[in-house]
Amino acid sequence: MYDLSTLPPPGERTVSDLTNRIDDDAPRTAPATAQAPSRPGRALPRRVLLTVSGTISPTLAADIEARKRPRADYLEIARRLGADLLDYAGARALTGRVGSALEKLGGPNLVLAYACWRMRSRYRAILTDGEQVGLPLAALFKLIRRGRPQHVMITHVISPPKKTRVIDALRLVSGIDRFVVYCSRQREFVLHRWRLQPERVPCIPFMVDADFFDPVTVTPQPGPRPRICSVGLERRDYPTLLAAVDGLEVDLVVAAASPWSKQTDGMSSVRIPSNVTIRRFTQYELRQLYADCDLMVMPLQDVDFQAGVTAILEAMAMGKPVVCSRTSGQTDVIVDGVNGCYVPVGNASALRAQIIHLLERPQERARLGAGAREAVVQRFTLDRYTERLFTILQDVGCGCGEEGATTSAGGHDERSASDVASPRAADLKSWRQTSDG
Repeated sequence: MYDLSTLPPPGERTVSDLTNRIDDDAPRTAPATAQAPSRPGRALPRRVLLTVSGTISPTLAADIEARKRPRADYLEIARRLGADLLDYAGARALTGRVGSALEKLGGPNLVLAYACWRMRSRYRAILTDGEQVGLPLAALFKLIRRGRPQHVMITHVISPPKKTRVIDALRLVSGIDRFVVYCSRQREFVLHRWRLQPERVPCIPFMVDADFFDPVTVTPQPGPRPRICSVGLERRDYPTLLAAVDGLEVDLVVAAASPWSKQTDGMSSVRIPSNVTIRRFTQYELRQLYADCDLMVMPLQDVDFQAGVTAILEAMAMGKPVVCSRTSGQTDVIVDGVNGCYVPVGNASALRAQIIHLLERPQERARLGAGAREAVVQRFTLDRYTERLFTILQDVGCGCGEEGATTSAGGHDERSASDVASPRAADLKSWRQTSDG
């Protein structure tokens, strides 16, 4: 999202710090204690393997503890589901030379999928964090006739033809028991494309750590004139935004960076107005930016998935109204006139008019901002998100909530942070010695 060197975003983070090396001739290290604050809820036995597609920062636990960044969603999911985490480093350790060959062929996500396939007998369910892992795993499941675990795949955007052609050609739908989507448009696409039963395509709201992104945690530092911001990179329409603010008596700060997007910001070929600043922010700095701004603008290209949802929810959690392009994919968060505003895609004049309208009406901004914070608290918190995933994993019969749960008298999860980790070294060594896949 912001600081590419330090931020591990949802869907592109690993648990390499939590993984024991299992090679007989390699040095052994104890699992790191990637701690996250304990949250309420019933603890679950380990019946789920959760993939994390990237690398966790070694300072993750300390940064969360010091409140320099939000809680990591994958740690909270693992804690709630009683799941093991498997990342790129863990997958490489599990798969050895075969994994090295696969990585040269198809990248680290293929290695991660292969490691899950090799570990399939150890789990009742595998939760893949995106189609970049879920689709290769579904393809590998075609190699076995029976005995596979339930496969729940987080589905970010599955409608591009290059993905649907592969799914159809290899008949991968049969290897995915639940397509968990984040927006109504993607759910409609999956249901109609493959004629699935509605229960196979649950749509759950995205999430934000509303404890970290909370206006009471930050003291606003307003500037000499109104300030607005725009955040992120994936499918942003920054040229339209720059045209909309050109010449306005307002300062625009653009945090145009994203560690999981391969796209450019689209501003290299356009003139940058004098009232525009473009830079990168850490999540800690970004929270301050939201607090300092009067509103946030989310200019989007016309896409059919929830581009921009992370930044939208962060700003809303900070009590800021969001002006967003009305796309077919970004319809499940903002309620026009209640907690934010929509404008037509690519219409600089309409965007400019809406920005001026809100800047001239502080009471309306305050009303929309209060509605935004309320919407986040009621629907979009990280804790509500993990509960929804808990329900989905229960529905597929993964064993969630069965024997082995450990809770305190007050209902809090008493598993230590080291329990929220990758498969134990002894288990992995035993698997390497006994399993040929």
